[in-house]
Amino acid sequence: MKANPSTQAGAADRAVHAPSQRRAVLAGVCVALMAVIASVSGLNVAQQQLAVALGASQSEVLWMINIYAVTLAALLLPLGAVGDRWGRKPVLLAGLMVFGVANAAAGLSPSPAVMLAARFLSGVGAAMIMPVTLAVITSTFPAEERSKAIGVWSAVAGGGGILGMFLSALLVDAASWRWLFVLPVVLVSAAAFMVMRSVPNSREDPEGKFDVVGALSSVVAVVGFIFLLHEGPERGWTAPVTLLGLFAGSAGAIGFAAWELRQEAPLLDLRLFRKRGLTSGSVSLLAVFGVQAGFFVALYPYFQAVLGWSGLRSTVALMPMALLSMASSRLAPRIAAQMGARVTMGSGIFLGAAGLALMAAMVSVDGGYLSALPGMLAMGLGMGLSMTPSTEAITTALPRERQGVASALNDITREFGTALGVALLGAVLTTGYRSAIDSRLHAIPTAAADAARRGIANAFAVADGSSPHSRALIRSAQESFVDGWQQAMWVGVAVMAVLLIYVLARGPEAAASSESGRPLEAAVAPVNDA
Repeated sequence: MKANPSTQAGAADRAVHAPSQRRAVLAGVCVALMAVIASVSGLNVAQQQLAVALGASQSEVLWMINIYAVTLAALLLPLGAVGDRWGRKPVLLAGLMVFGVANAAAGLSPSPAVMLAARFLSGVGAAMIMPVTLAVITSTFPAEERSKAIGVWSAVAGGGGILGMFLSALLVDAASWRWLFVLPVVLVSAAAFMVMRSVPNSREDPEGKFDVVGALSSVVAVVGFIFLLHEGPERGWTAPVTLLGLFAGSAGAIGFAAWELRQEAPLLDLRLFRKRGLTSGSVSLLAVFGVQAGFFVALYPYFQAVLGWSGLRSTVALMPMALLSMASSRLAPRIAAQMGARVTMGSGIFLGAAGLALMAAMVSVDGGYLSALPGMLAMGLGMGLSMTPSTEAITTALPRERQGVASALNDITREFGTALGVALLGAVLTTGYRSAIDSRLHAIPTAAADAARRGIANAFAVADGSSPHSRALIRSAQESFVDGWQQAMWVGVAVMAVLLIYVLARGPEAAASSESGRPLEAAVAPVNDA
């Protein structure tokens, strides 16, 4: 790709920056990235409070969580390309402004509709921020310092989800769910100040015009398929609106593929997927991140509504799983070097499926945390083992000069998988709950029964402690939630089983070779942003 004169001059200027200036650049983009990543997982902690405060059903709360990930996944590729063309600094600042305003609006939301609109705008801002932060690093840091800076960026991306959950839990427990949105506003305000002071502008002189058709068709494909998975379990797979999602997603995907294959400068070169490692790594990350994200959406209501725990205690309860996942992700390169990437990926996927099966079989209302812990540990171990070689399969499939493309594919795959997983497993959970509770509401007054059908948080809200039916209503809601949980876990097992067969048949061939010339450990991307 040919750089224009202004970009070349800018690169020369940036080369003489002092190390302290480069550290300021890195700090600014990492603070911006932290706001984006923390917002992916933060709302999980407040599902019960959102449902009660806004009068939202379980399905509406699910959309509040997922519309952010859907928008981010749909716009990540085209808005990343916009930043490369129009200038990374102005696009980053614009994204920070949109993200900050949207989060402020979300914190003041009086209704589900306003919250959904605010979360959509947050996703737009996040899609402007996330790809540009990494591009700023690669265009600003000299080659000898670039790998270390990218490692810091990856660590922030990996730890942002966990930190976001902890801070969100503290804010929900100490104040209210509205304070969740203060944290992103503070982070983006600090990031904007740092970016304006420290980050130089850069852009590329692209070959050809911006791929408008490719961008629009990719958005239609992403939104259509996610809508299909979100609404299919609830409305029925043959319902007109579900079939509309299937048609839109299929038409968008086919149109995107046909158009991109004819372009000299495509938005995404689909010919890259002829590489076996790139395809298998992308499919694996898509499914693994999807199942993990859907699992977290189900786990928090179990801790809070069924076990009666606070947000902070629920987050602490995740730590054994998270720590085991991080530890196994660090060990995965060594295991892959000895046993091969395909075997390592397959072992991790098998353990993840086994963990989901354990939770589907063992979790109950009375079983408590110990009924879920064995499955959580198995899943954490499996996720760490599978994510690292999957990421490595993507990065090593492309040469060093195309690592920007590899990074973009890695980000898109993870975010798209997250949106798909929340849509599918969340919808199965909601539908399973609603179906199970119908048969348990015969003795419950009509108004309370109607509220309980909307979600477990709504059931708790209408359960008046002085009413003789309150205890029965709460117990019915808890048991119905566990029924829906079990159905969602079995769907996750099915997804992982299909993935295991695919990886064993078409997984990466090389154990730890690197076409890009980098050691295995250097290519590892964040292991957990859910």
